[in-house]
Amino acid sequence: QVQLVESGGGLVQPGGSLKLSCAASRFTLDYYAIGWFRQAPGKEREGVSCISRRDGSTYYADSVKGRFTISRDTAKNTVYLQMNSLKPEDTAVYYCAARSMWCSATAADFTSRGQGTQVAVSS
Repeated sequence: QVQLVESGGGLVQPGGSLKLSCAASRFTLDYYAIGWFRQAPGKEREGVSCISRRDGSTYYADSVKGRFTISRDTAKNTVYLQMNSLKPEDTAVYYCAARSMWCSATAADFTSRGQGTQVAVSS
């Protein structure tokens, strides 16, 4: 069974940075599209970024474009989300999810997801 574990969340001031990790076990990340999603209290789940399974193409929501970077370390079987210039509106639980097809911005298209890591941006 696919397992994903997120880490790296925390409390940061506006303008700060965090790097989230999504570590996989029991499967090789290279064979899956990996998406990052977030959900804030009272808001709908939002697709943040995705990295495709073959050529490593990356996709970003307009709200994070230019501030967030998704990457994959094949040797560590881990996908990262580098988040810079964080804003209070980035506060949410972030989680990663895997899909054995192409990237999608819809969380329901992904078959496996982790438990999430909390990101709070506040002064």
